[in-house]
Amino acid sequence: MRLAERNQAIAPFYVMDVVRAAAQQQKAWDAQGRSMIHLSVGEPDFTAPEPVIAAATRALRDGRTGYTLAPGLPALRERIAAHYAQAHGVSIDPARVFVTAGASGALTLASLLLFNPGDEVLMPDPSYPCNKNFVAAAGAQARMLPAPATQRFQLTAREVEDAWTPQTAGVLLASPSNPTGTSIAPDELRRIVDAVRARGGVSIVDEIYLGLSYDSAFGQTALAAGEDVITVNSFSKYFQMTGWRLGWLVVPPALVAPLERMAGNLFICASSVAQNAALACFEPDTLQEYERRRAEFQRRRDRIVPGLEALGLRVPVHPDGAFYVYADCSAYSADSWDFCFDVMRDTGVVLVPGKDFGTTEPQRYFRLSYANSMANLDEALARLRSYLERKAA
Repeated sequence: MRLAERNQAIAPFYVMDVVRAAAQQQKAWDAQGRSMIHLSVGEPDFTAPEPVIAAATRALRDGRTGYTLAPGLPALRERIAAHYAQAHGVSIDPARVFVTAGASGALTLASLLLFNPGDEVLMPDPSYPCNKNFVAAAGAQARMLPAPATQRFQLTAREVEDAWTPQTAGVLLASPSNPTGTSIAPDELRRIVDAVRARGGVSIVDEIYLGLSYDSAFGQTALAAGEDVITVNSFSKYFQMTGWRLGWLVVPPALVAPLERMAGNLFICASSVAQNAALACFEPDTLQEYERRRAEFQRRRDRIVPGLEALGLRVPVHPDGAFYVYADCSAYSADSWDFCFDVMRDTGVVLVPGKDFGTTEPQRYFRLSYANSMANLDEALARLRSYLERKAA
């Protein structure tokens, strides 16, 4: 069957190769009574708290399962806006909040709304691999700019200025970032936004891990940089509703009407059950539970980072958010792809090689997700220690 040419622009999602290989190995290990430790997929091991589940159950029982308006339930948009004021001190009009089918739906809509075929969009290398594919789906092209550890694996304003061409339509950033767990310093982010604005471009900032920030020097929303900044967020990570497929955009007032027209045609609306459930995310007791869980993620970070470094797996930039570590395995292997698959086969610890995230020294780095129990993280470190000692012998 003939495929549309745009398929050629969609790059592979290599983490799925890792997941498939791990699933095959899992069968063999289960038969032997051995356990695998999955530190690959970026999914919280916590699930939605009880108040969220109860709200979803009530919505089902009450028949609140029909279509909503394309921008989402007004009450949910109001609560999201209020959360920005409470958590970040930023006042936004709820009309600018647009509820979407996950952050993926948000990035798809933003790309289709803003980018034309032939446009280029500046992004850091390394980045979450799907972000460049949202841009490609709109017929535009992601231009990946090297973002080494000396830049916290993030772009700088000077780099954006130097890379800008007549074809550049804007930037797509992530703060905190997947795979590195690093954020852009607020002052640097403002300089990037200023540089993009001065050139007539658009700034989109993926903030799906913003709630999982652990350093007071970071953790501020990009909305503070101006009303023209577009931010993407999600109920998947901080709110731990991954499979509910619910996210949101905050857009400038001028984009509300065209976005509603496009979303209404392409998606109709996000899940009404998930929207009704998400209302409970902002209750005081639920937010208190989320903060308890955020502290647990921070505790895990503070265990796994020094644990890796003690094994000679250097972490060049300590993560300040999300639940990832981007670690350097070059002391033990010339290629992180080989390293990760060998570790998986030998120890049952599943990691993701840097190949999935870009072309800037991917062979040096692997990503570890610490969205797992402390007991499993300790066991993973013990298995890695034994493996590395055997390799060095």
